[in-house]
Amino acid sequence: MKSSILTRPFYYLWTTQTTANAADVLYIMALTVLVLNRTDSLVSAALMPLMRSGAQMLSGLIAPLLMNRFKLPALLLLSQTGQCILFLCLALYLQLNDNNSSLVLVFTLVFIMSFLDGWTVPARNALVPRLVAHEQGLLKANGLISVSDQVVQFAGWGLSGLIVAFLGPGHTLLLTVILYGLAAVFTLGVKEPPDVESVRRHTAEDNSAAPSSKWHTLTEGWKMIWQMSRLRLLTFMDIIDMLGGSVWVGAFTLAFVQVALGKGEEWWGFINGAYFAGTVGGGLLVLTLARAIGNRYLAAMLIGMAGYGILTALYAINTRPIIALILVLLMGPFAELSIVNRRTLIQRSVAKETLPKVLSAQASLLNLVFCISLLVMASLAEWFGIVNLYLLAAGLTLLALGVGLIGRRTFHNAADPGAGD
Repeated sequence: MKSSILTRPFYYLWTTQTTANAADVLYIMALTVLVLNRTDSLVSAALMPLMRSGAQMLSGLIAPLLMNRFKLPALLLLSQTGQCILFLCLALYLQLNDNNSSLVLVFTLVFIMSFLDGWTVPARNALVPRLVAHEQGLLKANGLISVSDQVVQFAGWGLSGLIVAFLGPGHTLLLTVILYGLAAVFTLGVKEPPDVESVRRHTAEDNSAAPSSKWHTLTEGWKMIWQMSRLRLLTFMDIIDMLGGSVWVGAFTLAFVQVALGKGEEWWGFINGAYFAGTVGGGLLVLTLARAIGNRYLAAMLIGMAGYGILTALYAINTRPIIALILVLLMGPFAELSIVNRRTLIQRSVAKETLPKVLSAQASLLNLVFCISLLVMASLAEWFGIVNLYLLAAGLTLLALGVGLIGRRTFHNAADPGAGD
């Protein structure tokens, strides 16, 4: 029987995460509408992404302990089953109480669900190298996951608005319950290879025999990021880029459309749709170019960052809506070229057994940076102006590019895993 680069367990992982992402989009839209209808306050609605990022950051801090003791598929199953149960409780509560429901309780449940969701992305990204039969298929696997993520975002936000308008927030949450239930069922098909399971069991036995090593387990990923020059550089580039990344949150893009382009909410929708269409096209481009890119991940990542930064700067100074639409459409492929190759570089820089701890530490750090960026950018928008805010974001991306160019020798260091880029 001919072996495939992408294994059957990988396709189960891909399916379960796509389903869970669709559920996420639905429930965020439903709860945003619910909060806006109840409070008529954009500030209250903005608490949702802030609370989600904060909960996921805390979850990432303790994730290494769980990942050290349990299989990664088991953690995914726990997360999705737990969220399914909590969504069911929330949906029933809203159905029974309607306008008398407590928003404090709603936000508390969102925090707990986000906490459970906090280890799913690092667990997924750590599983990908384990479930790909050949290393040359890693970029293809990451590209495929990225395409599905963006398709869900692109189609999901438009469709979820229609679903919420037709069903209402309460019934939409019941649909979310079904999607999370399906995601949990698909997770049952995700199996780790026997050699990885053997190493995991041995590590778990060592840790249970030495309780004092829990601190070592919690900090091991952080230490590796600091000690490994390649990881340290990639994480630093991620942080700089993330500081400006929050300008694409809905409130900022709406303000830009109104102030810089002189258009209304309909063009806000066009800009968002064009950006997501571009990222879908970018993911497909990465899949098409996977063989041509080969192991030149660094060059591909830097090209992506350069294109994205330049296009963001042009977008900031442009005042024509049609040109803005074209620019954001072109941004997508460059953004995906950067993101997918950066993820692949990180996965190739760390042993498969320790990768979950590194990804958990990075996820916590980047969630913290995103929260800080949201607050800082919101303050700067008032004082700095929305156009200058996008120029600042472009400058930060180009600064991250400069850091990568200066430190590119790190990626040719034979002492680091996956060298030869």
